[in-house]
Amino acid sequence: MRICYLDAFSGISGDMLVGALADAGADSSAIADALRSLNSGAAVSFEKVQRGGIAACKFHVRVEEPQKHRHLSAILKIIDGAALPDRAKQNATAVFQRLGEAEASVHNVPIEKVHFHEVGAVDSIADIVGACLGFELLSVDAIYSSPLNLGSGTVKAEHGVMPVPAPATAALVAGKPVYARGPAVELTTPTGAAVAVTLAQAFGVMPPMKIASVGYGAGDHDFAEQANVLRVFIGETSGAVEATTVAVIEANIDDASPQVLGYAIEKLLEAGALDATLQPLQMKKGRPGSLLRVITTPEQRSALADVIFRETTTLGVRTYAAERLVEARQWVEVETPHGKVRIKVAEHSFAPEYEDCRALARATGVALKDIIAEANFAYLKNNR
Repeated sequence: MRICYLDAFSGISGDMLVGALADAGADSSAIADALRSLNSGAAVSFEKVQRGGIAACKFHVRVEEPQKHRHLSAILKIIDGAALPDRAKQNATAVFQRLGEAEASVHNVPIEKVHFHEVGAVDSIADIVGACLGFELLSVDAIYSSPLNLGSGTVKAEHGVMPVPAPATAALVAGKPVYARGPAVELTTPTGAAVAVTLAQAFGVMPPMKIASVGYGAGDHDFAEQANVLRVFIGETSGAVEATTVAVIEANIDDASPQVLGYAIEKLLEAGALDATLQPLQMKKGRPGSLLRVITTPEQRSALADVIFRETTTLGVRTYAAERLVEARQWVEVETPHGKVRIKVAEHSFAPEYEDCRALARATGVALKDIIAEANFAYLKNNR
């Protein structure tokens, strides 16, 4: 699978992303031709520049006529009429839909009444459409992103001076890993945030990949503190062990019944925990207890801590960061005498999907252990 990793150490904007994708190998002429099909009156160009000593591509959009305010429906009509691949149209539409929802939330109006100002201007339409086309030209199947550097300070906008992150950006990145470092300026724009949160499958460290190309997209300014570029890595997935940062939540509990703790484990897994376990403890005054340990993504830490407080009797939890090493894996489907079962396959191991085996056991009356054995046999027979 071909993947793209967005390294947003100096933030992300739409023009930085288009420039980075072109620098990584997306055909700039094809992007320019497609953007002309928008019939927006905008002229686009690509320029080689330097930011912090790094050669990068700067994407320019020039508009001769005054930019109009547009509703979401008008923007989606422009995208639908452009000469673009279907998936690029779908992705651009999804990005603007997400952006519209954020603007509607910020201004407390229905999405149909949102007037897109800077976001709906011709240059921002070109940025979003150009980025979605760039992913297509590079045959990207999946997108991942680093945590987003938002910047700090203030920014001038249609409604006056706004704090950084701008309200729309803040709404868009809710629940995503973000931080602020470097110069006191806006580093992540609403347009850049909308593309990242809509299209990226996950935020964190770089996934295991074989890098085919690297591209640098230039921002408007050249900072002394850091290279003002967005870096993208394009490549293929690999079998390398993936290192991801996780949050671990723990609580020692000695006053809850086993039924309550078992139910809490179920609720934590339903809420998205990567894993949840109970370990017996000998606590103070000789009381038996349990260590509840939950592993989750950093962005879900607060939500799962709330589940623990709601479903157990604990009055406090411990949290800390840890590194999780995970082999790259894929799904393979095998046929057993009782039905199909998915097999999770890594480089050094494989395992039948429990829920598939459980469903077949319930439907057929065959023992679960026999279903699992047949699934293992079917996989080994086809992959010796």
